[in-house]
Amino acid sequence: MDTFEKNRDIPGQEWQVDNRPSFELELAPGDTAFYYNIYVNFRHTDAYPYNNLWLLIRTFVPGDSTGTVRRVELPLADTYGKWLGNGLDDIFEHRIPIQQNALFPKPGTYRFSFEQNMRQNPLPSVMSVGLRIEKAAPRK
Repeated sequence: MDTFEKNRDIPGQEWQVDNRPSFELELAPGDTAFYYNIYVNFRHTDAYPYNNLWLLIRTFVPGDSTGTVRRVELPLADTYGKWLGNGLDDIFEHRIPIQQNALFPKPGTYRFSFEQNMRQNPLPSVMSVGLRIEKAAPRK
């Protein structure tokens, strides 16, 4: 696997707390010999009311049914309110790194789920959220 990328649309552009988009990645034995960079993709309209996004990211490794949870903040705008992502008309897309040189220690199915962790529910003006994983370098 060189690159994995999947995006999930948010129904009605309103991200409910109980809507937890998930992504499954299948790694072959040879894929564990590399480091990977992990990104969150986020697409929203100009009406999105915040300059950031807090996410709870659950990661399940092969053979694990409980998973681990990590809370991350994704910056979406600078201190002046200008969106950091790429924009076309009133739609903005962000690809934000959340981990560099990640290791996937064993082959099998890895599952990731995202939960919006903002104070507003539903979170308005959210079009889609996604996961991108790129092969970075061979492990030494």
